[in-house]
Amino acid sequence: MDVQKVIIVEGKTDRERLLQILAEPVEIICTYGTLSADKIEELILPLHDEDDVYILVDADHAGNKLRSQLKRELPNARHLYTRKMYREVARTPIEYLADLLMKAHFVVQSTPCWREA
Repeated sequence: MDVQKVIIVEGKTDRERLLQILAEPVEIICTYGTLSADKIEELILPLHDEDDVYILVDADHAGNKLRSQLKRELPNARHLYTRKMYREVARTPIEYLADLLMKAHFVVQSTPCWREA
């Protein structure tokens, strides 16, 4: 089985935003906020030895707290950052996220698919 890339995000709207952009199979894990010991064991520990794990969380206090926790649990994960001016992944312009993902070697959809409602 091929090793699949994994992106860890905070919530469902972040996940939906990334699915609008990605053009390859990627497992997107939602933490829904802070990680309890049970969530760490269930969601995070199985990823400990994986190479293609990325963390993309909001640029706010809660996101920074989660990122710090994930840095301890997944020291090999790669960190992707939205700009502080956007604060939330779900509010980050699609073009910016697409560029961020391309630079991290993800395959993204072509521009016409990015039109926002």
